Amino acid sequence: MKHIFVMNPAAGRAEGKDALCSSIESACKKAGVIYEFYATKAPHDATAFVDNRCKAEPEEQLRFYACGGDGTLNEVAAGAYRHKNASVTTIPCGSGNDFVKTFGGAERFLDIPALLKAEDKPIDLIKANEHVAVNVLNFGFDTTVAKTIPKVRRKPIIGGKNAYTTGIVTALLTAMKTKCSIVADGEELSDGKILLCTIGNGQYVGGSFRCAPRAVADDGWLEVCMFRTINHLRFVQVLGPYTAGKHLDDPRFEKDITYRRAKHIVVRGKNLMFSLDGELITADELDIKIMEGALRFANP
Repeated sequence: MKHIFVMNPAAGRAEGKDALCSSIESACKKAGVIYEFYATKAPHDATAFVDNRCKAEPEEQLRFYACGGDGTLNEVAAGAYRHKNASVTTIPCGSGNDFVKTFGGAERFLDIPALLKAEDKPIDLIKANEHVAVNVLNFGFDTTVAKTIPKVRRKPIIGGKNAYTTGIVTALLTAMKTKCSIVADGEELSDGKILLCTIGNGQYVGGSFRCAPRAVADDGWLEVCMFRTINHLRFVQVLGPYTAGKHLDDPRFEKDITYRRAKHIVVRGKNLMFSLDGELITADELDIKIMEGALRFANP
């Protein structure tokens, strides 16, 4: 097996990149594995690189390590999932690192020797029109948050781990209502207006918010959590339970939240913005399906 480390130069702090590469090299040499590095050059470059590499070496087992945040993992997975000779894992060094929280947190995936030996197992992916997501697809209030994050990520105080919170404040002022239709496995969920909706394969979004606490990444289901339109006071009240992943079991918010498990969701609206693992797209209709066992993922 070849171990290929796909590095996103834009993810995380620049001063940590040399130390990470040194740790990877040391672990690979000690383990006696074949390894190499690839630095991405532009958005979506990782997807093209992984796809082309799998096609070039169809008989070789290739493990790709997404060295970055959830966006880097998304790009690597998008290039790998169609190929039987590819498996994927991640070395989380982005600002959020949400997907790995479903598996116990970033520290486990930063243990390079353990990661090199980890077995890969099938996990599900989210398919949305021609796009895929590994962790969470969300829209409504959250897309304004996602749109804000890149603008403030590297700014002091309001950036870094606080970037998602900054996005929330921005959305509170501008995005408390989204017009759309949501149909999950044939059932209409919305009355035409929502605050936000998350469709989860993983459990976390935004660095610390446990939006889909019941999600299991290999169970063949998507977790649909829709918030109806609420006022600012109500939003402040639900924010704590939403962060802790207790919002689904809190009777205070039963009338504010619709939760379903589904395999096929259709969302329609006018020029809607969606976030797929942090990548923003716009569409009038999004056809969303679970792809069961579509990606081989190594979990230490």
